[in-house]
Amino acid sequence: MTPSAMHIGEVAARTELSLRSLRHWEEVGLLHPSGRTDGGFRLYTEDDVEKILVIRRMKPLGFSLEAMRAVMDDLDLLWGDEADAAARDDARARLRQVAAEAVDRRTRLERQLEMADEFLLLLGEQTR
Repeated sequence: MTPSAMHIGEVAARTELSLRSLRHWEEVGLLHPSGRTDGGFRLYTEDDVEKILVIRRMKPLGFSLEAMRAVMDDLDLLWGDEADAAARDDARARLRQVAAEAVDRRTRLERQLEMADEFLLLLGEQTR
């Protein structure tokens, strides 16, 4: 194992995700570990952890697996060296659309939190 490679348990602890989530994301093609040991254990790099954190941040916003996979594909394209300028521009345009949708979803979540706070306040007043 290279010094920078991590097993799934360490990655789960660092990202505050379950082993099950990480395995599921691999099964559905959302995330692939950078390697495996001779025994078949998953090995993750710091770059993999960064990708996992992107997915973790999208999840509370309710994006579908397909939408998250598309974002990860675009980010991989932008983070890599192989894409031409037109492909990079297309990826950036798609990510701008996702960002606008993320803002809308965040606004809805804020409103839900406000309603939850109002409910808790009501309960607090009634239980004194």
